[in-house]
Amino acid sequence: MNNVIKFNHANIEESYRFDFVAKQANGAVWLTEGKSVMLATVSMDDALATEEDFVPLTVQYIEKSYAAGRIPGGFVKRESKPSDFETLTSRIIDRSLRPLFPKGFGYAVQITVMVLSADKSVDLQRMALNAASAALFASDLPIRRSVTGQRLALIDGEFVINPTLQQLQNSALDLFLAGTRNELLMIEMRTMGTQKEEFIELPLIDPMLDPSLAMQTITRQVDNVLSEERLIEAIALLQASIFGANEAYENGFAAITKRALPLVLNTSSEDSSLAQFIQNGYAPTIESALMGLAKSERGTVLSNLVKEIVQTPFVIEGGFSKSQVSKIVERLKREAVRRQIIVQHRRADGRALDEVRPISIETNVLPLAHSSVLFTRGQTQALAVLTLGGNQDAQMYQNITDSETKHEHLMIHYNFPGFSVGEASRIGPAGRRELGHGNLAKRAIEPTMMDNGKTVRIVSEVLESNGSSSMATVCASSLALVAAQLEVSNLVAGVAMGLVQEGDTYAILTDIMGLEDHDGDMDFKIAGTNEGISAMQMDIKLGGISLDILSEALAQAKKARLHILGIMDDAAKQIVPNEGVLPSTDMFVVDPSKIVDIIGQAGKTIREIIERFGVSIDLDKTKGHVKVSGTSKEQIEQAKAHIRGITSKQKVEYKEGDILMGKVKKLVDFGAFIELPDGQDGLLHISKISAERISHPNEVLQEGQEMKVKISGFKGKKIELDRA
Repeated sequence: MNNVIKFNHANIEESYRFDFVAKQANGAVWLTEGKSVMLATVSMDDALATEEDFVPLTVQYIEKSYAAGRIPGGFVKRESKPSDFETLTSRIIDRSLRPLFPKGFGYAVQITVMVLSADKSVDLQRMALNAASAALFASDLPIRRSVTGQRLALIDGEFVINPTLQQLQNSALDLFLAGTRNELLMIEMRTMGTQKEEFIELPLIDPMLDPSLAMQTITRQVDNVLSEERLIEAIALLQASIFGANEAYENGFAAITKRALPLVLNTSSEDSSLAQFIQNGYAPTIESALMGLAKSERGTVLSNLVKEIVQTPFVIEGGFSKSQVSKIVERLKREAVRRQIIVQHRRADGRALDEVRPISIETNVLPLAHSSVLFTRGQTQALAVLTLGGNQDAQMYQNITDSETKHEHLMIHYNFPGFSVGEASRIGPAGRRELGHGNLAKRAIEPTMMDNGKTVRIVSEVLESNGSSSMATVCASSLALVAAQLEVSNLVAGVAMGLVQEGDTYAILTDIMGLEDHDGDMDFKIAGTNEGISAMQMDIKLGGISLDILSEALAQAKKARLHILGIMDDAAKQIVPNEGVLPSTDMFVVDPSKIVDIIGQAGKTIREIIERFGVSIDLDKTKGHVKVSGTSKEQIEQAKAHIRGITSKQKVEYKEGDILMGKVKKLVDFGAFIELPDGQDGLLHISKISAERISHPNEVLQEGQEMKVKISGFKGKKIELDRA
């Protein structure tokens, strides 16, 4: 049997090889695209792991350093903690494949995707999803639907399906879709700010310098967003490509799939008498309890009702378990939520379907932070705290497809402590959810930021959560930039949309809370400016969504976004900066040849300036550009004057026999370095320090001591000294 299946479609050529490696796994595939090679495996435990309505699926996407011809950096020379890109890619695979598992599937499944060879032009995220889907489809698990991931770029006004990574760098749009042959399951979208170069003229410390040195090129982000209509056009184009690709995959893989295992699913039916008992006696209580569910994303308010039912004689005498009661109460609650929305057009908190919860905004609530914003929407609250830094504070990273180290100058770190939903849980390192929400917020506001030479870190502390804390993070983070007096092209707001659909009847919900997210059919997060969309993320639970409904949801989201932006704009006008805390910056130009004097021997001079004046300094050795930053304008001016003094010193041309006053700068085993009047150093050898033999210069001299010396000679550019 030929176990190699090749596809050529949508600008990609793929080769899937089955029954080649990892044969003891439930499913495995060796996927090659260009010079990239991936191994995807699926393994399942034989015993049921859970009886709950939850798929215990774990996905790991792992990049091997050898795939790019590298040895891992750091002290330990082996792969360890996954990078953010690996974690986010694992999350995309999980979100795309989880809907394929049949209801009642309770077996623990591990999907592992390993990058064995990394072609720098291949989209590894798309390739990883396709490899995982193929391994799952061909395995002996009862899944016979394939999922395809494809990406769309917008280059020079034209859509390009599955661009290379190099093409994506020049794109104004990054749209990633995952779906089956007839259903759209997941959408991730962001716009990329178009870069425009401008020139600014910096002050010259020395007017005799070449004026061209004062011209600095800066790169500004031109606000780039996408209209709702253009986005629907892009999704429709990519959706058609995905549907066709899945049909080809399923036809091609059909002959090599393993026979499905006879698995037992968690399909235990409700006891009709128990269901009737709870329906008759507690349905009104469940419906009225929905108002309380607005306080928590997890619906724990019904736990007391379950305890009450379990203690009734009917349940005790019937031998019914708490689990049976909980499942029926949960079903009745879900039906009540959906019925209220679909039939009565009423939501649990009394809002209209298109109504945004009340919003309050407080700015610079932390007096010693560079800026801070407390954004509250209903029972969701995010505190965004911004810190400014220099180029040296940027996050360094290198993806496996990168040829050189990159620097991330905007970081948004999202934290979701347990107390935000009333849970008593330990705060630990960021998980996939935290990384995913932080990444979404960063994508949303990054296209509006101007390149100001600063590094910006925003930490979003979710203090209370009842739905859409990621979109609260977007709003708070955008305002935090303004509160830090950073230049942005527009404010960015985010809103989470929901959908409840029964047959042909549906309702679109604006600004969903946790209850509606849990019992609804779609989680649709959308962010943008008053001109269009900058980022979007959507997960569909009901098995596909029509473009007509999606278009309607986008229009309703736009109305909400403009409403939120209006409130944010009012808050922005009332911002009072944290004077004395917010860093200031002064940039000027010195003679490039004097940069070494500012740095000093082994960096000693620049460290002394930083410590003495409490500033940070960035230097451009080629152009002579100096940037001094600090919280005190007075200290910045003092540091600037000090640097002017260093660069204005003229080096004296000494000659042999000159007698000078010097200062002992440093003592070493072989002699003493003496600082001469113009700042140059000379070496007084240990044999010339004293007429008597000494074992170390500190027997005669001490650092800081002034003494007369004589120029005895030159060794290259080094000055040799004698005692005078």
